[in-house]
Amino acid sequence: MLSKILVVIPTYNERLALPVTLSGLFEQQPEIDVLIVDDGSPDGTGEWADEQAQSDPRISVLHRSEKSGLGMAYIAGFEWALERDYEIICEFDADGSHRPLDLEQLLSVARAGEADLVIGSRWVPGGTIVDWPKSRFFLSRGANVYVNAAMGLGVKDATAGFRAYTREVLEELDLSGVQSQGYCFQIDMTYRTVEAGFRIAEVPIVFVERELGESKMSGSIISEAFTKVAGWGLARRRRQLRRLLTRTSALT
Repeated sequence: MLSKILVVIPTYNERLALPVTLSGLFEQQPEIDVLIVDDGSPDGTGEWADEQAQSDPRISVLHRSEKSGLGMAYIAGFEWALERDYEIICEFDADGSHRPLDLEQLLSVARAGEADLVIGSRWVPGGTIVDWPKSRFFLSRGANVYVNAAMGLGVKDATAGFRAYTREVLEELDLSGVQSQGYCFQIDMTYRTVEAGFRIAEVPIVFVERELGESKMSGSIISEAFTKVAGWGLARRRRQLRRLLTRTSALT
């Protein structure tokens, strides 16, 4: 029996890229459903998505009145998926950075029950980045080194936005408490998944620099991630120390 799968795609001014992304997804995975979460794109992305949804039952559109960030768009999509009994809920970029061809790798691991969160990783053996400027390469690589040093999550690509969650993970986590955006949202969700005791697997993907539209990366997103990771890291290390001291005292 096939799992009921939803791919959540947040959009803001992705009118040019979204048709290509949807075409590729349905070519590779014709049985999936897609939810487009549009933050009031002024370029007509939401209206175009509505037109597609009218003729294709696999497509749904969730309109939000303002641009309030990637994290809140995904949370809205996750909540929508849980209300409709989807078993595997995926994150996927609209801009062509994630290859539809690679989605099967994530789904096969999730379907087999080998992990509760499957991450499409750029930084495990076999992972590749195509056409990134050096500044982006070092920013992403450095961010993940920093996250592991600060938090010890044991995940090579905690900032990755290509993911497949099982329903059980999203039901367990307190989604209403997630307020992070951008890079930070992905780290936040990874952190919560680890702390809740769920299993994480990483599979290698090919990550391609977008050809259409504009990147949403900004200085405020980077700053948010740096500051919050430091706080989460301290909190996690304190908990680890308390557990160690508790075990030590129990043995003496």
